[in-house]
Amino acid sequence: MSPRISLVSAAAASSVLLLAGCAGGGTGGPSGGDNRFIAGNGKIQEVAATGRHAAPSAEGSTLEGRQVRLSDLRGKVAVVNFWASWCAPCRGEAPSLDQVYQQNKNSGVAFLGVNFKDDKDNAIAFQRRFKVSYPSLFDGDGRIGLAFKDVPPNAIPTTLVLDRRGRVAARLLGATTFSTLNPIVTKVLAEK
Repeated sequence: MSPRISLVSAAAASSVLLLAGCAGGGTGGPSGGDNRFIAGNGKIQEVAATGRHAAPSAEGSTLEGRQVRLSDLRGKVAVVNFWASWCAPCRGEAPSLDQVYQQNKNSGVAFLGVNFKDDKDNAIAFQRRFKVSYPSLFDGDGRIGLAFKDVPPNAIPTTLVLDRRGRVAARLLGATTFSTLNPIVTKVLAEK
């Protein structure tokens, strides 16, 4: 193969990889070319009670317009799920999240979604379509996500489990399932 053909092939391959990295961004992804959030890899990070950091004092309006502060959930185990309507794995995990919520809501567990860099109408349609029964904050500009500096939700979806003191006890990067999330919630709920 001549050096010129080799160079052209390398340039073509680079272009394909670059375009593949942009797949899914289109009009349905984060606005403004924000590419800091990537697909999760399923990694679970559990944090020992002695090493936990307090969640930030984030607040905002739910998709229905009700004001909610994360600090309002202290005293309960809280599951905070960062999601977007443009995120295919978010659609896949929505039924599992709601199943964990339904099973644990009467045991002192609260759920709060954070709809990240999305169109509000699309987010509301997502909640309706997937029968999400817990509230979600609308985080159109990503400010709530950025507030989580100690244990950042750097993938969409990401699920954080907070202990009763409002500290991050676990982070799940990527889509989760009932069989993955429920034991973590149960473990944190059993803590005294």
